[in-house]
Amino acid sequence: MSDLRNRLFLGRGSYRQRRLADAARLMPILGGVLLMLPLLWPRQGIGEASEVPPTSSAMIYIFGVWVALVLASLYLSHNLDPTETEARGDDDPSRGG
Repeated sequence: MSDLRNRLFLGRGSYRQRRLADAARLMPILGGVLLMLPLLWPRQGIGEASEVPPTSSAMIYIFGVWVALVLASLYLSHNLDPTETEARGDDDPSRGG
């Protein structure tokens, strides 16, 4: 029972590594959502006089999101330590036991 209590909380380094790994797993989903946002922008239809953003704004947005995703991935890959996340796999539920 005392062994279970000692393993209840993760160390600070291990916790940060796991959160960085979670962020790295969510990057493709975040990127897909951000890159699809221009599809929701208003479009000019027949007889409408709505404020439509120009195509140049959409291109700047897409390339800006792309650069931000590259920089975020660079940060995550630089700070993610594969030995730390693989060494802590003893409580992985997919291993069984």
